Amino acid sequence: MIVSLLYKVTRKLLTVPSVLLRPETVKDAELLVLRHENVVLRRRFAGPVRYEPADRFWFAALSGLIPRRHWLRVFPVTPRHPACLAPQVIAAKWDYTARRRTGRPPTPAAVKKLVLRLARENPSWGHRRIQGELARLGHRIAASTVWAILRRHLIWRVCGSR
Repeated sequence: MIVSLLYKVTRKLLTVPSVLLRPETVKDAELLVLRHENVVLRRRFAGPVRYEPADRFWFAALSGLIPRRHWLRVFPVTPRHPACLAPQVIAAKWDYTARRRTGRPPTPAAVKKLVLRLARENPSWGHRRIQGELARLGHRIAASTVWAILRRHLIWRVCGSR
């Protein structure tokens, strides 16, 4: 994130001298074209435009060149100082809500079938023995999960000595 931000800022800063060395009429014409393009794009995408932190950083850097009274007319967003963006960047980096799932992950159907098969073929085994055999086969499953599968399928006699 920081590397991409620095890369984008460096690229923008390298374009600044070429803009400053152009004649005024060329700059004015380019500004009119860009403003019209901005109007067309806003008309096409009726919803709110989402700016990346790099875009906001660039607007904040340019805000020092434009008088404050013209900011509302010039900037599409309110320019903020990069220090104000730091909490948002840190919060986005440590946001795990998209990766978090609630509850215990479901037991695969193949493991459930294997539990039931072992229980039917070995009626004297309890849920802990079945769990131990599954562990030897490489399936990570808790004994309580094996017990719940057996109870759900009404295999009572296999639930150990209870």
